[in-house]
Amino acid sequence: MTCASCVGRVDRALAAIQGVRRVAVNLATEEATVDVANAQVTGQQLAQAVTGAGYPAQVIEERSIVDQQVKQQDRAKDLAKRTAFAVVLALPVVVLEMGGHLVPAFHHFIDGTIGMQTSWALQAVLTTLILAGPGRQFYAIGLPALIKRAPDMNSLVAIGTGAAYFFSLCVLLLPEVVPAQAQAVYFEAAAVIVVFILLGRWLEARAKGHTGVAIRSLLDLQPKTARLQTTAGPQTVAIETLKAGDIVLLHPGERVPADAIITEGTTHVDESMITGEPMPVEKAIGDAVTGGTVNGFGSLTLRVEHAGSDSVLSGIVRMVQEAQGAKLPIQGLVDRITLWFVPVVLAIATLTVLLWILLGPAPVVSHALVAGVAVLIIACPCAMGLATPTSIMVATGRAAELGVLFRKGDALQTLADVDLVAFDKTGTLTVGRPEMTDLIVRSGVDRATVLTLVASVESRAEHPVAKAIVEAANRDEVVLKSASHTVAHSGLGIEGRVDGETVLIGSDRLMATHGLDVTGFEHDMAGLMAQGKTVFFAAIDSDVVAMIAVSDRIKPEAARVIAALTDLGVETAMITGDKNTTAQAVGREIGITTVVAEVLPGEKVRALETLRGTHDKIAFVGDGINDAPALAFSDVGVAIGTGTDIAIEAADVVLMSGNLNGVLSAMSTARAAMRNIKQNLFWAFGYNVALIPIAAGALFASFGLLLSPQLAAGAMALSSLFVVGNALRLRGLNRSKS
Repeated sequence: MTCASCVGRVDRALAAIQGVRRVAVNLATEEATVDVANAQVTGQQLAQAVTGAGYPAQVIEERSIVDQQVKQQDRAKDLAKRTAFAVVLALPVVVLEMGGHLVPAFHHFIDGTIGMQTSWALQAVLTTLILAGPGRQFYAIGLPALIKRAPDMNSLVAIGTGAAYFFSLCVLLLPEVVPAQAQAVYFEAAAVIVVFILLGRWLEARAKGHTGVAIRSLLDLQPKTARLQTTAGPQTVAIETLKAGDIVLLHPGERVPADAIITEGTTHVDESMITGEPMPVEKAIGDAVTGGTVNGFGSLTLRVEHAGSDSVLSGIVRMVQEAQGAKLPIQGLVDRITLWFVPVVLAIATLTVLLWILLGPAPVVSHALVAGVAVLIIACPCAMGLATPTSIMVATGRAAELGVLFRKGDALQTLADVDLVAFDKTGTLTVGRPEMTDLIVRSGVDRATVLTLVASVESRAEHPVAKAIVEAANRDEVVLKSASHTVAHSGLGIEGRVDGETVLIGSDRLMATHGLDVTGFEHDMAGLMAQGKTVFFAAIDSDVVAMIAVSDRIKPEAARVIAALTDLGVETAMITGDKNTTAQAVGREIGITTVVAEVLPGEKVRALETLRGTHDKIAFVGDGINDAPALAFSDVGVAIGTGTDIAIEAADVVLMSGNLNGVLSAMSTARAAMRNIKQNLFWAFGYNVALIPIAAGALFASFGLLLSPQLAAGAMALSSLFVVGNALRLRGLNRSKS
């Protein structure tokens, strides 16, 4: 594909197939991603439809960044050869024709030596070689597209250069059919147009090769070999041969060959390539390490858990590739315009020729030809097609380097428009590891007995608060007992039986539902909740005997991130199941004014619905299983990468570390990308709107200026290079450190 019109034609060819639900065609990668309703629609069927539309296609069996890079390099090399060949042939044509215009003495020299007819004949031969050789692709693709009434950029070039070439050929071979005042040749125009467009495509191919550099740099960090422990001793093997269960040895300073578990040794690991966090992380026996990260000063023995395509690094690459192939909503505008753009340009070029013939000064035919060809060449919509996909590719690749994964490309546009970010509290704004800070028992009740019963029941639960209570009991060297008949009350608490006694642990709401009174604890409860602590109660055999308080430490960067979002004009909110007093205390500490408290896990979506009533776009940031519905419901779901797989799968954006600065990095990347896309579209559309009238001759009456087809071809090539170059500026995005 070469321009936005090509994208539209491929899109329509695929969308016309019964069973196709969604199509995303990417000009920058020259790939199409198709969602189908059933298995009856095959990849081969899709490829045949695209090939039938004039764009030879094949199914991608396995996406390989290395293969893509090789193909892009091969294409750039091929274009370089064709461009060089065209330049060598075009140079004599330009010298012979334009030399006389620039230096009159040279014109007389040519006329007095080989003669003008011979000069024109030489130009014809060289131009024929250019059009039949390096320029053949324009005719091979453009003319069939024109016959199918689906003209594209190649059609414009084919018509423009063909018109200049055949008119010149008529002047050379059949001068009697051309008026005397119009007998001039334009072989150099046809030759230079091909040279400029090939040069532009070559530079464009080189520039597009840099758009995927971020992903390639991640893959380059993966080691090529591993030291496998075998019965015969350590052996060096290619990492492609590793499989789950293999034991590998790792020396200090080496990169981890695959996702693995440490079985021997301790160390610090630099995980910055995955999480974006610069500080090395302490690792010991039983800890997981990720393939591609850098080992510190310890020697390790590792057991491979995931290798090859199942590794975290491969998953990151797949996510980014999928995001890069996405179609943003703003692209719909481009598609609608470019669908009619080329036919409209053909109509404008035809009208231009007719007006010059009817109203233009002598030589009428020459002026009409120059203006018509210039309109055709300058209007090629290459820049329009590249404006959006190149920015998406560079932005999502750079974001991956910063530890932010856009799982869906359209999240870029949506996140840039977000005016409210709602946060889950536990594990998102806090570190997610609550600690028991207080156990207040009723007068006459033994504290150790209460802690034993409560911890014994909580040991059967997986909730972080339950673990905090068990850890507190372990610190007090309490011996836990066997609990039975445990029943969890979602979002409220848990109950069970220990030594024949019924133990109920949970919020005051849970106590109320069982008809239990917490009177007597109100004063202490108010003080603890004012400190931002979560308070709940313990009842033994229907008697409330104790109040328990836990506190989850707020992440150190939370307040700074909230302040930075406020400076960006983005409001913030917190949704939590905590009591309102506790939640308000946390909100005050970090600067969040909108706090929605006492929300059960299933009610988070309802809370977001309420917030959406006063905001255009909402992002939700969470990390737990119970956050998955809210992540999916929000306009943009942002999952903390340290959270559960279910939460990550439901999200549009994944932060590879638990650091909230990733929210700012994601927001700044999205806004920078959208600014970049709008700049590209403004340039692409503005360029055509401004220069098509000039090419048609709008300045001729006032200034006597008529844009030559050669300059039109050069300007068209520069417009595409400007768009790609502007997109590459996104590689300079820095990590947010607010």
